[in-house]
Amino acid sequence: MKLIVLAAGYATRLYPLTLTRPKPLLEVAGRPMVEHVLGHLRDVPELSEIIVVSNEKFHGHFETWAKSYQTTHPSIPVTVINDGSTDENNRLGAIGDLVYTLKSAEIDEDIIVVAGDNLFSQSVKSFGEFCLEKQAPVLGVYDVGRLEDTKKYSEVHMNAGGQISSFEEKPEEPHSTLIGIALYYYPKAVLPVIRQYVEDGHNADQPGRMIQWLYPRMPVYTWTLPGLWYDIGSKETLEEANRIFSEF
Repeated sequence: MKLIVLAAGYATRLYPLTLTRPKPLLEVAGRPMVEHVLGHLRDVPELSEIIVVSNEKFHGHFETWAKSYQTTHPSIPVTVINDGSTDENNRLGAIGDLVYTLKSAEIDEDIIVVAGDNLFSQSVKSFGEFCLEKQAPVLGVYDVGRLEDTKKYSEVHMNAGGQISSFEEKPEEPHSTLIGIALYYYPKAVLPVIRQYVEDGHNADQPGRMIQWLYPRMPVYTWTLPGLWYDIGSKETLEEANRIFSEF
């Protein structure tokens, strides 16, 4: 199983911090935020490789980071892929980057996909165990606690068996505080469906759009994230994450 880290965005909302450094390499509690992400995913069973997909502008930054990271974490190889984009105008989008990585790295096995700016406070090893048990697409979900916050993300409802029964990206009038986060599992058999989704011209930017398209077509399970979750989308959330994660 391979872990694909989506890190090719330009994070314009964090300018000027991200003018010269990619968001996943900004420091949280003294180390790059992507290292927090990997620290909680490295123990996932059967993980054989970590692939970070970046853009042309910051590809060198990630290559330098990866060489340093591998010296202290040599057990799982880290590969950096350049999606070729140079700015907001020609970026591929999150799902576009995923499909590009599948083709570029010739991936033909189960994958876990995570955004490089999603911070977890606890290990998600049990997420990997759950995925291997289900052998079906799995979406990580989290309770944000306020309906107003749901509007910024995606509202998720599930049936008694834990399968998604409804999913709405950025709902105007949410009824639940349970949201989907950028943590996904796709078994090998589903990879052609992901490629077809993009080839058919669907939204290649927001990864939740594919879940919204996918769940009526096949069972998509949910896994509830324990502990805290931060989506670093602003200077305020970055500052808060720095404060919170410094306490761990």
